[in-house]
Amino acid sequence: MKTIVFATGNSGKMREIREILKDLPCRVLSIKEAGIRADADENGATFAENAMIKAKAAAAAVPGSGLDPKETIVLADDSGLEIDALGKEPGVRSARYMGRDTSYHVKNAELIRRLEGVPADRRTARFVCEIAAVLPDGDSFTVRGAIEGKIGYEERGENGFGYDPIFYLPDMSRTTAELPMDEKNKISHRGAALRAVRKELMKRGIL
Repeated sequence: MKTIVFATGNSGKMREIREILKDLPCRVLSIKEAGIRADADENGATFAENAMIKAKAAAAAVPGSGLDPKETIVLADDSGLEIDALGKEPGVRSARYMGRDTSYHVKNAELIRRLEGVPADRRTARFVCEIAAVLPDGDSFTVRGAIEGKIGYEERGENGFGYDPIFYLPDMSRTTAELPMDEKNKISHRGAALRAVRKELMKRGIL
């Protein structure tokens, strides 16, 4: 059986990944579960570059992990929030915005503060997710998913993680943190990117 290793240590992200890929005929492991240690310097200028940096670093460590390199597909994503009124910040620095150890409650409060006085029609934003895949034969590709919305005026919702409580979907009158996981996965940036990965892997006959 083939194994997909996703290069993340984020438990919330892994829950979403497993739910979306649950119908594939393979194991889905986090990098920690796979016993892979890979340090990657995320110095890319784009989400796609950072995703590929992480995927290649993890793929290079597969031979020493006990997994069969010929049966292992490595995925990594770089995702984040782009706020138009802030010049698309925090962008590729979304995870590092105000420091990696700063809580998202603090980060969300700061972004809301920076948007004080900005009218609703200019609070447009999007979640972006680029996923990079490194295949057993060394080939690689990237796919992109995105969802458009607006930044709210306060945190709302207990589901999701990260910036979800301030990302408001006007058509649904809810933030992404107010959506049940199955509903969120149908429309999320990560859900769109994972479905694109699944489609590409199946098209290539890898799964």
